[in-house]
Amino acid sequence: MQCVLLLLLCCAGAVNSKAQPIHYNTTSKRDPSKLNIHLVPHTHDDSGWLKTFEQYYWGTRQDVQMAGVQYVLSTVVQALLDNADRKFSYAEMSFFTRWWHLQTPRVQQQVRQLVASGQLDFVNGGFVQHDEAAAHYGAMIDQTTRGHRFLNSTFGFVPKVAWQIDPFGHSATQAALMSAAAGYEALFFGRADYQDMQQRARERQFELLWRPSASWGAAGQVFTHNYPSGNYGPPSGFNFDWGQPDPPIVDDPASSEFNLQQRVDQFVAQAQAWSNLMRGNDVMFMMGSDFEYANAHAVFANLDKLIHHVNADGRVNMFYSTPAAYVAAKASY
Repeated sequence: MQCVLLLLLCCAGAVNSKAQPIHYNTTSKRDPSKLNIHLVPHTHDDSGWLKTFEQYYWGTRQDVQMAGVQYVLSTVVQALLDNADRKFSYAEMSFFTRWWHLQTPRVQQQVRQLVASGQLDFVNGGFVQHDEAAAHYGAMIDQTTRGHRFLNSTFGFVPKVAWQIDPFGHSATQAALMSAAAGYEALFFGRADYQDMQQRARERQFELLWRPSASWGAAGQVFTHNYPSGNYGPPSGFNFDWGQPDPPIVDDPASSEFNLQQRVDQFVAQAQAWSNLMRGNDVMFMMGSDFEYANAHAVFANLDKLIHHVNADGRVNMFYSTPAAYVAAKASY
């Protein structure tokens, strides 16, 4: 039995020795002549939900929920440094400031460079992602101001988009006072009533110019994007976060797990179907969800492969992007 096992291992090694390294091309940019797929890596980190803020940050009480924000931020920074084409969007300044003040001057300087280059992007920029139904507008202003002061004083950064992807329901106060009047160029949200979303799907109205204030009129309007899934996660079958059941991209033809063409076809089909819900030739996929990217290297390794092989296929054009870049593309029509 041991001889048979040894023979199998040797054969496996012989097969793997034929594998050739691939340089993944992730340099692609928007092409107005094609359907453009904006991949937006992100994480949604609740400052309080099933665990306390400190438990979420440090990653304790994993029996309650697998989440550790310190690992998200640290591995994302390293993954961005590994590839200058990669981008990441982050929202919750409560966690980011907690992490920032524990970093060495060397890491802080690296992060400043990532922000300056546009690889690390901040959306919303509030201390938390506030509720829109029960919160008083004074508290909404205060917590947003607190986060923006940190970003401005630390990086000279001003967020361009409001990112309300998780609140259940959306108010005119958010769209007017906390979006248009706050200087945001756009408002993104995920959750909405299923009947409303069904109608928007039929009429291709997931994106609109929201005029929340009758007195302000067009001066108070904001470009608004309702994410068609009703949530804020990746397309079905393409959550590459460690521990998720979706299969990775296996692009070695010598492997018994080779699945490249199948995975490319699946992704292109979803992108084309998604485009039928929008107007124009730009589509955005949010690549992340709750407390994801604790092992950012695993996620980005698969996204690099996906970009390379989907673009080689040629039916669509895909690249790393940010919500602000997506809004700029829509504004160019």
